[in-house]
Amino acid sequence: MHDPQAEKLVVVMDNLTTHTPSSLYQTFAPTEARRILSKLEIHSTPVHGSWLNMAEIELSALARQGLSRRIGTREELEREVQAWPCRRNEEAITVTWRFTTADARIKLKRLYPSLEPRKRSSKKNNVAKKA
Repeated sequence: MHDPQAEKLVVVMDNLTTHTPSSLYQTFAPTEARRILSKLEIHSTPVHGSWLNMAEIELSALARQGLSRRIGTREELEREVQAWPCRRNEEAITVTWRFTTADARIKLKRLYPSLEPRKRSSKKNNVAKKA
């Protein structure tokens, strides 16, 4: 988005290591990177959270249901975007989250510390002996 008059731009992004303020310095000259960074209000999603998936689902629905045709003016676009959540809320549309806590414990097991001591390998040192 190009809006030189904007005082602040709010950015929500996931926690990829590439999504850091320092990446601006890799793309722009230092003074321009600092200027851009001073206008950003950055919010990162939780490291292992998936609420962003739900937001993406809703934005996809907006694109399909409210923006799937040519919209002639900015004003018309603003009216459509503002009216869409009202219709969604009136219809009580929800996202059915199927990833349960039990599923998370299985899938993300490697990300959580273990309270049990590590078991040592019972394999003997298999170093080949010189003949």
